[in-house]
Amino acid sequence: MRIPIVDENDTIIGVKERDDIVKAKDIYRVSALWLTNSQGQILLAQRAFTKSHHPGCWGPAVAGTVEDGETYEENIKKETAEELGLNNLTLTPGPKIRRIDDWQYFTQWYQVTVDQPAEAFRIKPDEVVMVKWFSRDELIWQLHQHPEQFLTGLPTWLEMFK
Repeated sequence: MRIPIVDENDTIIGVKERDDIVKAKDIYRVSALWLTNSQGQILLAQRAFTKSHHPGCWGPAVAGTVEDGETYEENIKKETAEELGLNNLTLTPGPKIRRIDDWQYFTQWYQVTVDQPAEAFRIKPDEVVMVKWFSRDELIWQLHQHPEQFLTGLPTWLEMFK
């Protein structure tokens, strides 16, 4: 998979194979979906245990690395169809943030509201173990009790999407 490498302004400066991305040096692009329902619950996905980054952790309903030739929006639509079985959604662009930790990347967030039970989503098992609706209070409590089970950015995202 070929991944665009960007500079500090999110301008493409090259392309690398996924396995050739240099940890803590190369900056790449990610798209992510903050999915809620009309009751204000948040859908989170538990990442597959075979994932190279944060296996088994709970994170956004959908996220994916933008590939060469894709826009952020094209990527999130593709990932949403693949990981949840949802198509033809009207997505609202959210904030774009830069994350610097073990890896460096820009995440373009999108938001959408969908009303359906968690069991109705068609998950892709090699990407997602399961999805679950969390109330904001339940999620805050779980983050406090078991932070190791969640991606480290989740408290920031909760604040961002109040």
